[in-house]
Amino acid sequence: MKTLWKLSKEALRYKTLYILAIAGTLSLTMVNLAAPKVLSAMTGIVKDGVSAEDLLEIRKLVIILIILYLLRIVFRFMSSYLSHEAAWYLVGDLRTKVYDKLAHLHLGYFHDKQTGDLMSRVVNDTRDFELLYAHMIPETITNIVTFTGVLIILLTINPKLALITCAPIPLILVSGVIFAKKVRPFFRVSMRKMGELNGKLQDNLSGIHEIQSFGREEYETGRVNEKNFGHVKAMLQALKVSAVFHPSVEFISSLGTVLVVAFGGYLAYSEGLQVEDIVAFLLYLSLFYQPITGLANLVENMQQSLAGAERVITILDAPNEIEDKPDAIELTDVKGEITFDHVSFSYIEGIPVLNDVSFTCKPGEMLALVGPTGVGKTTITELLSRFYEPNSGRILIDGIDIQDVTIKSLRQNISTVLQDTFLFNGSIAENISYARPEATMEEIKEAARAANIDREIEAMPEGYNTVTGERGVKLSGGQKQRIAIARAILRRSPIIVLDEATAAVDVETEQQIRNAINTLTGKRTIVAIAHRLSTIRSAEQILVIEEGTVIERGTHEELLAIGGQYAHMNEIQKENE
Repeated sequence: MKTLWKLSKEALRYKTLYILAIAGTLSLTMVNLAAPKVLSAMTGIVKDGVSAEDLLEIRKLVIILIILYLLRIVFRFMSSYLSHEAAWYLVGDLRTKVYDKLAHLHLGYFHDKQTGDLMSRVVNDTRDFELLYAHMIPETITNIVTFTGVLIILLTINPKLALITCAPIPLILVSGVIFAKKVRPFFRVSMRKMGELNGKLQDNLSGIHEIQSFGREEYETGRVNEKNFGHVKAMLQALKVSAVFHPSVEFISSLGTVLVVAFGGYLAYSEGLQVEDIVAFLLYLSLFYQPITGLANLVENMQQSLAGAERVITILDAPNEIEDKPDAIELTDVKGEITFDHVSFSYIEGIPVLNDVSFTCKPGEMLALVGPTGVGKTTITELLSRFYEPNSGRILIDGIDIQDVTIKSLRQNISTVLQDTFLFNGSIAENISYARPEATMEEIKEAARAANIDREIEAMPEGYNTVTGERGVKLSGGQKQRIAIARAILRRSPIIVLDEATAAVDVETEQQIRNAINTLTGKRTIVAIAHRLSTIRSAEQILVIEEGTVIERGTHEELLAIGGQYAHMNEIQKENE
């Protein structure tokens, strides 16, 4: 009921469409209830022979019947289409809402989630809401009204026979409850397996180069097949329960019909029940059991819809650990001073990643972070952008605690260039201007020139309109890095984070990227993570980090003079050049 209540609140914005659909449903039910009455009246007229007056009466009844059947078309359209329209708009809204929630959740939420499974929840599980709101709700209303209306009519025809007709109903209701408890867990498993299948497909398609390089096509096909038939088996288990339930309901309903025929024959013999009443009773009998047998489909659809709804609502109800304070301020006129004040952090409780890190980077300076892989360098930059919150200590920009400012204004003042550069499947111009869509073409070209990528772009057949391909697959690693730098430059953020911007490029491309970085020196505050020390020799401050702690700090020359870890790293790199 809690799930249904949440869904109902989402559907309220389309109440007008639902009211019209329900009105059409009720009207359709009234038409369906009236038609057998007309047919019964015609039976009563013709049973003892037909006179001229009877022909006129039959003609009137025929006209009424035609009008009823025409009205049935109109009301069925209202009932069916309008409910579908409202339901699909609701599905569209929910998909957007679920995606928006995912887009604003903290990065930690995604650590144990598969992209394909989340996609399945956004696309597949929300689609099941259409079953709930386009079919179940209208059909439930129709069934309740039909059942009530037919029961009243049957009681007016013959109360004894009507009560006999109701005998199978308790059995059907009990079987429905049992079915609901049995089948929903199978639908839950089925949807989870579908999410796992989508996750595996997404993973494999993203890593198709590695799969083919290592000759693992058959192995991965087997893994996909395993996930695929895991979903198939779970779905078949649910359908097996349904395959038992549906015919059981039909059998119980059929017993009701047998009872009516037998008892109706007895009443015709003992109490003189009229032929037209028996005909009317039999005509209404199909309408009476139709909503009851329809219960089987409704219960099955409801379990499937609720299983999907539960998976969607787990996302909508997921807590966001990083949110604006109620009194958060806008971060404006940023000069670019960065201060870490005794900051400690761990992703998993009890396993520290950063331990009492403190430093200050003045506006326009370059701060370099060096050290082995996994010592917390990237974590420092992610804490700066507030993708995570420190366990203790403070992070300040221009002397303002970043927890006191809005997340949007904070991130607007920081541009990041990652080692694994992500480009969208669009033109080069669109990718450069992603953070500033209103930028002019001249501003885009100016940023490309500053990033030393303009000549290569202009040499391409389509120039700035060249499509990069998914994740920039049509470009080299160095080109992608410099386009990402151009994107950061165009944003005009006072702080730029360079996370291993030269780690995966050759010496010539490294020099081009270094030149691009040098154009920013003194104009922006730069936080650079680097394994290649050649790219950060000009940094005003270099921090050497080991096991989450700053063990050395100073300029390139000062650290060489100390003869510590930095000097050792520098000697090793010289030997490998």
